[in-house]
Amino acid sequence: MNKFEVINKTEEKIDIKSLQAFVEYALNYENINNAIFDIILVDNKTIRNINNEYRHIDKETDVISFAFEDNEEIVFDFGRVLGEIYISIPKMKSQAKEYGHSEQRELFFLAVHGLLHLLGYDHMTKEDEKIMFRKQELILDGYGIKK
Repeated sequence: MNKFEVINKTEEKIDIKSLQAFVEYALNYENINNAIFDIILVDNKTIRNINNEYRHIDKETDVISFAFEDNEEIVFDFGRVLGEIYISIPKMKSQAKEYGHSEQRELFFLAVHGLLHLLGYDHMTKEDEKIMFRKQELILDGYGIKK
């Protein structure tokens, strides 16, 4: 059984139950069991500070994932401790407007993007990007979230 928490550190009203249901779907799609992680919803200042501290990029971003399984020194015997996903709610809202789709779709997109990073996917090469982005779209489409 997967255990994850969505923590809203903003003043924005977010449909946490809907996000949790989507993330459960994504986990089932990927056949992930016994995983533990958090999704933390933050403001632009917080994500900018995180981005600067850990990636040395002094600007806001939409989503940052910290994959604990990337660190071989972190070992747990009670399940897969995947890590943390930070999502900027103001950035999510502005990108939804920019891309012309709902805030829900953008939030779900950022959540699945972060989750796939925790699971070891990346987009550093064209081929990896193609695989990861296709998987994102399949999960969103399968859940009924269209552009």
